[in-house]
Amino acid sequence: MDKPTRENDPVYRADCPSRVILDQIADKWSMMVLAVLSDPRRFNAIKRRLDGVTQRVLTQTLRKLERNGMVTRRVLDGRVLGVEYALTPLGRSLQEPFSILFDWTIENIDVIQDCQRSFDARHDQVTV
Repeated sequence: MDKPTRENDPVYRADCPSRVILDQIADKWSMMVLAVLSDPRRFNAIKRRLDGVTQRVLTQTLRKLERNGMVTRRVLDGRVLGVEYALTPLGRSLQEPFSILFDWTIENIDVIQDCQRSFDARHDQVTV
């Protein structure tokens, strides 16, 4: 078998499982949930921290992360039933790379927004 190169590396194939995994952990809500779960939290506490997330999307995101082994779900017994989510060791292992990406985004947001405005201005003129 040939040694993998950029041209034939299986990671670039459409059927590579990494595509599905990246799609499931690198979307905005998954990254934000993983950041919020630096400490275990109940569902509603997560929802309150993530302005704009719907209950449906948060539920889907947490299920996806649980299925992928990133978070655990624990039903809390008591007067008021609740559910608490926490990071697994696998989920914790993403905190450092995600924080680097987040920091990069914050450091470059002004430059990116300037580029977006410039791009939009050029393309608005072309479509007029």
